Amino acid sequence: MARRVVTVFGGSGFIGRHLVRRLTQDGAMVRVCVRDTEDAAFLKTMGDIGQVVLIPTNVTDSAQVSEALRGADEAVNLVGLLSEWGKQTFKNIHVDAAANIARAAKDNGVKRLVHISAIGADEKSASAYARTKAAGEAAVKAAFPDATIVRPSVVFGPEDRFFNLFASMTRFSPVLPVFGCPVIPKVTVCACQGREPGIDFYGEGGTRMQPLFVGDLARAITGALADSGSNGVTYELGGAEAYSFKQLMEMTLEASARKRLLVPIPFFWISFWAWFLQKWPAPLMTCDQVELLKSDNVVDGNMPGLADLGISPVSVRSVLPTYLSRFRPQTADLARSL
Repeated sequence: MARRVVTVFGGSGFIGRHLVRRLTQDGAMVRVCVRDTEDAAFLKTMGDIGQVVLIPTNVTDSAQVSEALRGADEAVNLVGLLSEWGKQTFKNIHVDAAANIARAAKDNGVKRLVHISAIGADEKSASAYARTKAAGEAAVKAAFPDATIVRPSVVFGPEDRFFNLFASMTRFSPVLPVFGCPVIPKVTVCACQGREPGIDFYGEGGTRMQPLFVGDLARAITGALADSGSNGVTYELGGAEAYSFKQLMEMTLEASARKRLLVPIPFFWISFWAWFLQKWPAPLMTCDQVELLKSDNVVDGNMPGLADLGISPVSVRSVLPTYLSRFRPQTADLARSL
């Protein structure tokens, strides 16, 4: 029997590499559409010889997208931006490219299409990222009504840009930031009466998130491709538990075996620095991302989720030590080995 053919757009990224590996394990022939085939060459080793084919593709070019989808049975769109730079704008990638892929999938007789969006996608959001994610969903649905929309929360795993970023900061910074605390904190930085130095937090400790393991997301995507009952369904996917930003930083410190002061950062102060940082290529923070941080990134419970795809999410605490251990001080590693 001929293997099914799956075209994956944006397959060389963080989520893509895990999805490609899972698709090859399921026996699919995988076409991976990327901007730079040399940078994506590592994907070829994830399957048998010829099982993974790299296709140079500009997702804003309708003709190239259509050629990549010719003869494909299924398609997945993972392409997205965290920040704009030059011609790479939210509208070009989240809306126009998504529409190109959906139209070409329909025209080429693709049976199943999974489109990756994000929790918080809302046409009325103050964030351009969230507004264009919502507009992209609408464009996909208009062109391919049976498309499955997947809205993940913050995705974590060995190559993530969230926990790895903050763990790397512990190597040189005496503090870690806690974004989104509702009020000015009460500071108790000196130890007294047996108390540890630190900062007393009011409220819940900042913006709440529900981190989703990248392996669970890859399972969800392949599950949606295999289940015709997911046609036209929008899923919100979050991890096993929701945590405040403070709790996430505490877990980062625990996994990297370091002690750092957690400092609440109000949104107006984040916005001030983000205005400067966003002018750099691949910025650490943008003003638009600050707008996103003002809303909790958790599932609302009113939409289908992982359970509907038969998946029990793994916990953040069980996975973080497996890849943040490289940030541990050498002395801590030596003590553990004795």
